[in-house]
Amino acid sequence: MCGIVGAVAQRNVVPILVEGLKRLEYRGYDSAGVAVIDGTIKRVRRTGRVAEMESAAEALSLTGLTGIGHTRWATHGGVTEFNAHPHVSGELVAVVHNGIIENHDEKRAELKAKGYVFESQTDTEVIAHLVHHHYTHDAERNLFRAVQSAVRELVGAYAIAVIALDHPESMAVARMGCPLLVGVGEGENFVASDVSAILSATNRVIYLEEGDVAEVRREGVSIFDRHGDRVERKLHVSNVSLASLELGPYNHFMQKEIHEQPKAISDTIDPVLERGFVPELFGEDAAEVLSQVEGVQIIACGTSFYAGSVARYWIEALAGLPCQVEIASEYRYREVAANPKHLVVTISQSGETLDTMEALKYAKGLGCEHTLSICNVPESAIPRASRLCFLTRAGAEIGVASTKAFTTQLIALFALTGVLAKLRGRLSAAQENEFLDGLRHLPGSVQHALNLEPQIKAWAERFAPKQHALFLGRGLHFPIAMEGALKLKEITYIHAEAYAAGELKHGPLALVDSEMPVVVIAPNDVLLEKVKSNMQEVRARGGELFVFADADSHFAESEGVHVIRTPRHVGLLSPVVHAIPVQLLAYHAALARGTDVDKPRNLAKSVTVE
Repeated sequence: MCGIVGAVAQRNVVPILVEGLKRLEYRGYDSAGVAVIDGTIKRVRRTGRVAEMESAAEALSLTGLTGIGHTRWATHGGVTEFNAHPHVSGELVAVVHNGIIENHDEKRAELKAKGYVFESQTDTEVIAHLVHHHYTHDAERNLFRAVQSAVRELVGAYAIAVIALDHPESMAVARMGCPLLVGVGEGENFVASDVSAILSATNRVIYLEEGDVAEVRREGVSIFDRHGDRVERKLHVSNVSLASLELGPYNHFMQKEIHEQPKAISDTIDPVLERGFVPELFGEDAAEVLSQVEGVQIIACGTSFYAGSVARYWIEALAGLPCQVEIASEYRYREVAANPKHLVVTISQSGETLDTMEALKYAKGLGCEHTLSICNVPESAIPRASRLCFLTRAGAEIGVASTKAFTTQLIALFALTGVLAKLRGRLSAAQENEFLDGLRHLPGSVQHALNLEPQIKAWAERFAPKQHALFLGRGLHFPIAMEGALKLKEITYIHAEAYAAGELKHGPLALVDSEMPVVVIAPNDVLLEKVKSNMQEVRARGGELFVFADADSHFAESEGVHVIRTPRHVGLLSPVVHAIPVQLLAYHAALARGTDVDKPRNLAKSVTVE
């Protein structure tokens, strides 16, 4: 459920819908579809790429003046044409939807009792039938009112767009928890989940706010808030080159940057998908340098240090090279037994972090000339001082607490791991294709982690009054626990610590009581059973557990054990997905405590002093 575009115009909207969906491909998806009104509701859906759906639409000579389109990444139900959007009810209404409806099982049962037949396994079809029910029971067949009534019954996150056969000059849209905007044209109007989807038609946009329901017509837009009151929302003129410096529909830059991660990750992945795990991703002479290295030394600070800590697991397991990760401010002030045959990797969002820059100089002074920087700013100091470089494509990150820089650094480090493994003959062609496919689908997985925001927000309210918290993880996810604790303390000022879960019994368990929330990163990997045992240790001492699991982690909520599930386990790339919930938890806990999210006390974005 990753992308929405819609149009109401006096021209054929199919090309607009198709182009919009192509612009939304960065979000990750596995099927696409459009529906238009042309005497009947005509719909084309295909699994696979937007281009396949486009070809099918062209073969049918699909046209219409009003329509909606969607790119879907499967959660409820598999990757099939029947599960692809748009969904239609009674050949009368069609719906596209981003988000997750939490009470879909309950509503499905109610609608079945009313005689509705379900053709898909999705939560979205519930919306289609629910709107149809209210629409057909409205004496005036008012689509806007039907959508208003339907969304009042929904629990969860959604952005939806609905069209009806007997009202071909309008559509109704609603937003809760997922972004949705209206594009304003001349005699035509548009909707989209991302401004990029409609830029070919207009750069004038209205960002809908939480709970808004709107009627979009050719001649204008009417917006009503969650209370049903008519409201005016500000009209923005989008300048894409300046988009990264503007809040847009968001309240804070941190919130914006958290939600930009699907695109930032996709942009960073693009060159890897295009070329595979080739040394040239890191520079023209990278093949010569990387083929010579006998180990890896990662140097970084803060969040970047935790990215490097994840990479240690990857590099040692896949590339078979010893890997050390060290805090830059410690490395530069101790007597290091440096190995000139090791690759020194420095990681910095800004490329100006003083401790990291000085540590790089120190390493070079010890004879380490195999140097690589991972950075987000091309012309900054650290890339210029390094022989090799990988530039992440996160865009400007303004919030002090790093979010999209962290996840894009993980992508860069995974690419480095793949290249090192391939050069050492430890990565087969089949494995390379498997890893590339995992990267290709990663933005979609991240988007669905973002869709968990309403549930995480409810948890955050419980964290707000606390003074202390513990974070636990094992293996690849121990650094994610550390990153979660850092985020929480950075912007909420709650004291938080992270431990490898197996270390609980060696001391930290003494801290656990009913007032100490314990966050657990518990993906469905080989260490899950071990993590479950550690969770039992916490429960036995009266601790309250808040568990981030995968959909296929088979344990249920119980007294004192709260569980939020990401849609599915994504293997070695799982740390990228599990970084999202801990970011959202920190963000919403900070809001609940009233702290300055973007500019926490005593901290700066780029640390250029010792």
